[in-house]
Amino acid sequence: MANFTGLNVFFRPQTLPPTALYGYVPSETATLAFIILFAISTVIHFGQAVYTRLWWLIPTICVCGGLEVAGWSGRFWSHHNPINYSAYLLQICTTIMAPTFLLAANFVIFGHIIERLGTSYSRLPPKWYSILFITCDVIALIIQGTGGGLASAHIKTNPTPGGNVMLGGITFQLAVIVIYTFLAAEFFIRYMSNKPFRKTMSYTESFIDPKPMTRKIMIMSLGIAFCTLCLFIRSVYRVIELAGGWLGRIIRTEVYFNVLDGAMITLALYTFNFIHPGYFLADDDDDGSEKALGK
Repeated sequence: MANFTGLNVFFRPQTLPPTALYGYVPSETATLAFIILFAISTVIHFGQAVYTRLWWLIPTICVCGGLEVAGWSGRFWSHHNPINYSAYLLQICTTIMAPTFLLAANFVIFGHIIERLGTSYSRLPPKWYSILFITCDVIALIIQGTGGGLASAHIKTNPTPGGNVMLGGITFQLAVIVIYTFLAAEFFIRYMSNKPFRKTMSYTESFIDPKPMTRKIMIMSLGIAFCTLCLFIRSVYRVIELAGGWLGRIIRTEVYFNVLDGAMITLALYTFNFIHPGYFLADDDDDGSEKALGK
C-alpha cells in the first residue's frame, strides 16, 4: 500500500513553503502550453465529431480533452497560488481520470477495424470490445473518482485511504490496457498469417468476409497502436507515482509528470486529430460520415 500520510505537514497553509504540495512550483510556461495544446485539440475533435456525425467521439475523446484542460488549468492556478488545496486537488482528480475516456474511444475504433478486416480472426465479437472494455473503463473511472473524492475530503486528516483507492483504480486500468493490447496483437497476428479462430462463426454476429487491409485501415491501426502505447506509458508512470505516495520522489518531480503524463496524452489526442476515424475508417468512396462506420 502506498504511504500518503506525509500530507499531515500541510495542515497550516500560512506556514507552508511554496513547494509544500507539489515539491515544486508548477511551471507557468509548461502549464500554459498544455492548456493551449489540449484546448486546440479538443475544439478540433468537437468540430470533427459534428462534421462526421460520429457522436460517440464527444463523450469520449472530447471529454478527455476537456478534463485535461481543467487539470492543467489547476496546475496553472497552482503556479500563482502553489499552496492552494483546491487547485492541487483539481489537477490531481481530473488528470487521473481524463485518459479513461480516450481509452474508451480506442476500444470502439478497434471494434470497427475488426469488422472491416474479418471477425473470424478475433477472439471476441467486435461489439464485445466496446461492451466489455468500456465497462471495465467505467469501473476504473468510478474507482479513481472515488479515490479522488476520499483524498479530497480527508486531505487535512488522512488522505491515505483515498490515495490507495486511486492507486487501485489506475492499476486496474493498466491491467485492462495490457489485456486489450494482447487481444489486439493476437487479432492482427492471426489476420496477417490468415489463421482464423473458426471457419464459421460460433457467436451471433453475422460473418464478415475478411477484406484486404487498405492503406486507410493500416494507418488507422497504427494510430490506435501508437495511442495505446502512449496510454500504457502514462498508466505505468501513474501507478509508480501513486505507489510512492504524496511525498514520493516521482510525484514531486515536475519533468516526469510533464513528459510521462501531459506529453503522452497530448500525443494520443493529436493522433486522432490527424488519423481520424471518420476518414480512415471510411471506404474510399465514402464521405467520411457515420455511414462509413455503419451508423
